[in-house]
Formats: sequence, C-alpha cells, structure tokens
Amino acid sequence: MSTQASGRARFEELRTEALACTRCRLREQRTQVVFGMGDPAADLMFVGEGPGAEEDRQGLPFVGRSGKLLDRLMAEEMGLDRTSAYIANVVKCRPPQNRDPRPDEISACRPYLEEQIELIDPAVVVTLGNFSSKLLLDTTTGITKLRGRAYDWNGRVLVPTLHPAAVLRGGGDAMALVRADLVRAKAACSGGVVDLVESASVARNASR
Repeated sequence: MSTQASGRARFEELRTEALACTRCRLREQRTQVVFGMGDPAADLMFVGEGPGAEEDRQGLPFVGRSGKLLDRLMAEEMGLDRTSAYIANVVKCRPPQNRDPRPDEISACRPYLEEQIELIDPAVVVTLGNFSSKLLLDTTTGITKLRGRAYDWNGRVLVPTLHPAAVLRGGGDAMALVRADLVRAKAACSGGVVDLVESASVARNASR
C-alpha cells in the first residue's frame, strides 16, 4: 500500500474511532459526533471551537449561520469553497447549551485533532476564535491580540482569526478584521511572501 493510500485508510479509521468516542462527558447529550468535512488532502484547514445545535443535528461542522458566513468569506476573500479545504473543531461533540468546552473535554478530544492535522498535512491552518488559537499556539493570549499576523507553526503557516459567530455579533469592524486575515491566509496558500512570527515566542510572551 502506498503512503498516500495508507494515510487515507488511517484517516477513515480515525473517523470511525471518533464517531464511537466515549472519552468525555460530551458523549452523554450529543446527537452525532462532528468529525469534520472537506478534502482530507487539502492545503488549507480551518479549526473552530465545537459543534452547535445545527451541527449536532446534521453531523457536519459550520452549517448554521456561522458556517454560512464562513462560506461567504472564503468565496469572497479566497476564491474557495469548503470542498477545497478541510474544516474541523477542537471538540467533536456539542457542549450542552453551547457552553464553552471545558479543559478536560478539550484534552480528551485533542488527539483526534492533532492526528487530523498530521494526516491532512495542510500548508496553512486558519484557527477560528479563542479556543483553537490558544490550543494550537499553546498560549493564554486572546484572539484579539493573536490575530493580524501569521505564525510559523510546526512547519506550517497558522493564521488566527475571529470566530464567525463573533463577526455576527460584532458587525462591520469584526468583518473587516476577518477579511484581512483570510487575505493573509490566501497569500500563504499561494506561496506569497508572508511575515511569520515564531509560534514558540507567543507562549513565552504570554508567560511574562
């Protein structure tokens, strides 16, 4: 079996494992596990926080109002649709009443996300909001300070931006920030010159 075929097979195994996951309390009230969707060989990956009510119902990420906005911004700023990327979340099951995921829930689900990233092997990762940005950059610094730049992260480019739900709440100013971040991600995807910040320095600065 070729390396590529082996990777695809492992990706399907990982999906099957996740769909039957009982690692944390989120299993108790979920309708479905939301593993992810898109091209598992994509150069671009989006990582959000966790499923909402509509995502839990359909078993797909970003299919509610936030997802419609993400689709629109991808098309307008990057010339892409979700079939050209892969979309996943930090946690794969909906937290009750859309509360924030708890640290132990994030820890339980983290291995799924880490292996997804390893197998997909994207050149660019766009983190949507606080939880995915803090997790992958290993920092306590908030998204409003993290966004606006690109990070050299494990041999990839990581671009943090606001979560689409925050844009829906924040209006035009928040929308403009996300548009700028997606333009930065597009440049990184196309091999354009992007000034990179070392991701390790983010954690060091946050600890000071």
